[in-house]
Amino acid sequence: MKSILTKILIGFVLILVAYGSFIYFATYSEGIRAGELVKFSSKGVIIKTWEGEISQGVSEAQLFEFSVEDDQKQVIKDLMELQGKHVKLHYFERYQTLFWLGDTRHFITKVEVTKGENNRRN
Repeated sequence: MKSILTKILIGFVLILVAYGSFIYFATYSEGIRAGELVKFSSKGVIIKTWEGEISQGVSEAQLFEFSVEDDQKQVIKDLMELQGKHVKLHYFERYQTLFWLGDTRHFITKVEVTKGENNRRN
């Protein structure tokens, strides 16, 4: 009886580890989004995550929400400095959200400044 329970427990743990690895390492999509950086902040009570959004058009309906992992120090620094500017965000999308990494499935890996009207200086 103990042998069967041990095998079931080991099988359950292996399935859980395989599922967690798949969710963390597998990407659903990759791409680039451009727009005006509207918001970027650290939020959370117990587990702090970096969250932001860019406006891709005139209406509120065209917002792209994203997260940034804590180890992306340069991306966090760039986004803090570029608030209100037009940016191009390189991202990847996970199959599911992971609460300790961020609130969204989209994670930013690189930030570029674009030549939007808010970035021009006369």
